[in-house]
Amino acid sequence: MPPRFWHSDAWPARLLSPLGTVVAHLTARRLAQPGWRAPVPVICCGNATVGGAGKTTVALDLATRLQGRGIAVHILSRGYGGRLKGPVRVEPVHTAGMVGDEPMLLAQVAPTWIGADRAASARAAVAAGAEALLMDDGLQNPGLVQDAGLLVIDGATGFGNGRVMPAGPLREPAAAAAARCRAAIMIGMDQRRARAALPASLPVLHAWLAPDQALHGQRVVAFAGIARPAKFHATLLQAGATLAATIDFPDHHKFSLKDLQAILARARHFDATPVTTPKDAVRLPPLWRAQVKAVGVTLVWADEAALESLLAEIVP
Repeated sequence: MPPRFWHSDAWPARLLSPLGTVVAHLTARRLAQPGWRAPVPVICCGNATVGGAGKTTVALDLATRLQGRGIAVHILSRGYGGRLKGPVRVEPVHTAGMVGDEPMLLAQVAPTWIGADRAASARAAVAAGAEALLMDDGLQNPGLVQDAGLLVIDGATGFGNGRVMPAGPLREPAAAAAARCRAAIMIGMDQRRARAALPASLPVLHAWLAPDQALHGQRVVAFAGIARPAKFHATLLQAGATLAATIDFPDHHKFSLKDLQAILARARHFDATPVTTPKDAVRLPPLWRAQVKAVGVTLVWADEAALESLLAEIVP
């Protein structure tokens, strides 16, 4: 869980602010390095903060839209949490322990490549027939030239206290990230006035998460190892479920047998259904996965025509 002072101007944030200035300077210097330009359009779904802003959800949505226009889109991911170095194309034989949990979800929609070297992954994808590349994260990665950066913002948390790590949640100043982007995507209501930190000229597309309604009226025990478990809890409540208990784990947590036994025991105690996120479900052993319900969300856009117009400009 992120420290509380990341969302306030408390003394730890002020004390660490000089270190944040150093991090911002080093990031800017790294981003000034030249990258490889792919022969196909490159779209990056990134953010300015650490943690779950909704990048993967946006990437899944955009990949589906591009495919609907007949474009052979391939997705690039770092493969965080996996042991394979890459570039590697995610295949059904892979597990989350090999390639990471998010790539396992992305590969269900479009060909997905993992690797820290985004340019190497891009070359492999283009050689395999990619007509467009969609990066899940990587806005601060200079290795691959991006034709269009999309700054994904979680409306509930925004940019936190507006400071760069370790003083706050930012990877770089919000204005610096926005300056490299074609548009911003605000997911949910702008509760932290993040829009005020963006250039007035930057288009902002608004969207919200619509939860699966299959659990309406059911008692559930929710467990998740994501950046913001509270976001998952809110999704379940929005879907009409009753939270009998919640069990939170660190982001990308590798579930042990003891963890799973405790989860199922808690569910039996409350006569409730154990539920988790799709991202967590792919990290479960298949036999355990069958005993748990994965509850996903879909992205609903306030102005779908504006989104489609933007995509048409980027990928003609």
